[in-house]
Amino acid sequence: MTLQNAQQTVDDWIKEYGVRYFSELTNMAILTEEVGELARIIARRYGEQSEKESDKNKDLGDEMADVLWVLICLANQTGIDLTAAFQKNMDKKTQRDNQRHQNNPKLH
Repeated sequence: MTLQNAQQTVDDWIKEYGVRYFSELTNMAILTEEVGELARIIARRYGEQSEKESDKNKDLGDEMADVLWVLICLANQTGIDLTAAFQKNMDKKTQRDNQRHQNNPKLH
């Protein structure tokens, strides 16, 4: 599935099942909440904190998909083409950082 397909799939789902998009501010708050849930699992599964019993069966991919879902909602409702935005961002990173990380002694 491409980003364009994902944006259309989310939009179709909202129109069929979701009644309408939540406001941009509500979706921003939901995105923050979803990122927090993802962060909690990663911090406990891969960091120093012990994992709560209730988090041990959480699907990391599902949590990432929740973040992606809300991000796509925000892109759709603000008129952002994520394919174009992502490509532009990759071009920027390539121009800016094409030697930066290779010359970083902390990474070798």
